[in-house]
Amino acid sequence: MKNKDRYFKALGKNQGQLNEIDLGEKIQLDENETREIIAQLLSEHKIKYDNNRVCKYLIVNKRSR
Repeated sequence: MKNKDRYFKALGKNQGQLNEIDLGEKIQLDENETREIIAQLLSEHKIKYDNNRVCKYLIVNKRSR
């Protein structure tokens, strides 16, 4: 769970600059672990998929959750 929190915070700071896998590597996660974390965050509705950006995922506003 510690890595999931680190990735979630990094995703917020990233602002679409790096793709999701490169962002994970930047915080020292391998590709498989990054994909697992993304799946968990999607299932918790904390992030959503957006095809129009470099990073395909963005944080969902707390209000819309």
